[in-house]
Amino acid sequence: MADQGLEGSQPVDLSKHPSGIVPTLQNIVSTVNLDCKLDLKAIALQARNAEYNPKRFAAVIMRIREPKTTALIFASGKMVCTGAKSEQQSKLAARKYARIIQKLGFPAKFKDFKIQNIVGSCDVKFPIRLEGLAYAHGAFSSYEPELFPGLIYRMKQPKIVLLIFVSGKIVITGAKVRDETYTAFENIYPVLTEFRKNQQWYDDRLFVYEFLFGVIKY
Repeated sequence: MADQGLEGSQPVDLSKHPSGIVPTLQNIVSTVNLDCKLDLKAIALQARNAEYNPKRFAAVIMRIREPKTTALIFASGKMVCTGAKSEQQSKLAARKYARIIQKLGFPAKFKDFKIQNIVGSCDVKFPIRLEGLAYAHGAFSSYEPELFPGLIYRMKQPKIVLLIFVSGKIVITGAKVRDETYTAFENIYPVLTEFRKNQQWYDDRLFVYEFLFGVIKY
């Protein structure tokens, strides 16, 4: 199968993913309008797996196990759903929360469902010279290792933020549809290969770090 890579046990479509790597969706954030005013205290008292502390946060926090998600439910009727691994799961979870609210006696509807953010991640399997990348792509990059270990890359098209770590781990956030996640990664992949760090140099540096800080015992 020369023209296909593998992501788990599934063949990768190289026409869509030329790198052979398919980012994994880690979290979908969606919003929906229940289109009615809500008594949050009453909801928290009657619903299972719900908590409400108005001094800390002005929303009921509700959880369900399938799909495993968390909802923030506001008195205005607006709701945020987070934690789903796909767009379909996010919509299903949001509908389940809406049904729970309906069963508690509120005239909740299901209006204006929208995916607000998709977070994906992947591993390119090689270390990256973040200093060189930050210097060459200064207009898009922010790298302050004393504050945060990753390089923050703000891509213009699509409008996506990537967190790039020296280990080769990548986090991709800001997409509204999953294809933006895939496109952003394919755009950045040639840049990552350009700044691929010599593996032996990386291993030697990691060895010295572990030795100096006592991770390796002799």
